[in-house]
Amino acid sequence: MSFYICPRCGNQDESYLGKKKDGSLYCRRCISFQGEEVQEKPLISPNISLVLNYSLTPFQKELSDQIIKNYLLGKDTLIHAVCGAGKTELIFGVIETCLKQGGHPGFAVPRKDVAKELYTRFQEAFPNAKCVLVYGDHHEELVGDIILLTTHQLYRYPHYFDLLIVDEIDAFPYKGNFVLSSFLKKAVKGRLVLMSATPPEDVLEEFTKENHEILHLNARFHLSPIPVPKFHEWFLFFQRVPIIFYLKKFQKEGKPTFVFVPTIGECECLGKFLSLFVKGGNYVHSKKEDREQIIDDFRKGKYMYLVTTSVLERGVTVKNLQVLVYHADEEEIYDAAALIQIAGRVGRKKNFEEGNVIFFGERKTKAIKEAIKEIEKTNGDLQGLLQKYPQSKLG
Repeated sequence: MSFYICPRCGNQDESYLGKKKDGSLYCRRCISFQGEEVQEKPLISPNISLVLNYSLTPFQKELSDQIIKNYLLGKDTLIHAVCGAGKTELIFGVIETCLKQGGHPGFAVPRKDVAKELYTRFQEAFPNAKCVLVYGDHHEELVGDIILLTTHQLYRYPHYFDLLIVDEIDAFPYKGNFVLSSFLKKAVKGRLVLMSATPPEDVLEEFTKENHEILHLNARFHLSPIPVPKFHEWFLFFQRVPIIFYLKKFQKEGKPTFVFVPTIGECECLGKFLSLFVKGGNYVHSKKEDREQIIDDFRKGKYMYLVTTSVLERGVTVKNLQVLVYHADEEEIYDAAALIQIAGRVGRKKNFEEGNVIFFGERKTKAIKEAIKEIEKTNGDLQGLLQKYPQSKLG
């Protein structure tokens, strides 16, 4: 059966192939992706234009112009930008260009929570465009001027997008997923723009090839450095003691806090334990049914801290946020990229550029050292950029 190639996902591994009663073959890798596929393209709404109530920084404007240029030249782009750089703002211009040419742009992310948050931002940026949001249990409407979707839903759009932008390419569940990667490649009819603060090595290697370009942005939009994490060495169980101390301290200072943990079990256990000593908190993870309501309540100030797994590692911006990482030396969960993303939650808002990022562990792992070193390097690169654009300090 090794001659068989799945027409949907390109699988050739015969261990994933099955045989129907009539003798025909099917692929078990992608069989769970069942649903309507878009065949016809929608009519484009007239007079679509970008509306921003703020200006891009000199760094953002330079990259935005280059992304548009690459699109018009038929080149794919990888945007390697630090957490909080304003990656989404970088691609509004190329989306507008695509729309004005009668093209069909899409914006995909691995997680539906992020897609839902971005949907509101896109509606504000393109008020006279029809934006459509598509994810697992939200797919009644599939066509529009701009389609925001999870990477799981890309199978619905074979050879559809003239411009496909994919953010968080290093995030679960997209990272390392053969089927989702295949759906992405099949969905792109025109140009591809990938974005990440921590792009995988294989993607970086791929974009060194001809007709690709890597663009770097080592500056947050407010032009302040990323808070550098501190490491505190404690035995696992005793890490709860300083966490209680810091939660009480931050609570007195009116600073909301995320406490990251490696697993769902530890999330529930630590969340319940901390509630005995520090009031005003809750916990969330991917299996918690009311997590969206809890996160919304946290944003509104109902809770001062959340114990969380990686579900809040990306796509979340909270004013004056502080971050504590319990068992940060859990190497199977916390590689350098994950720790950089977690640290990147802090200092994202203007006027609240500083904050605390504290890793707790029994030992300082290679991943912890690499994460701290990379953030320090990024901050050093920022100083070079500010020397190039000294006037931007006044922005």
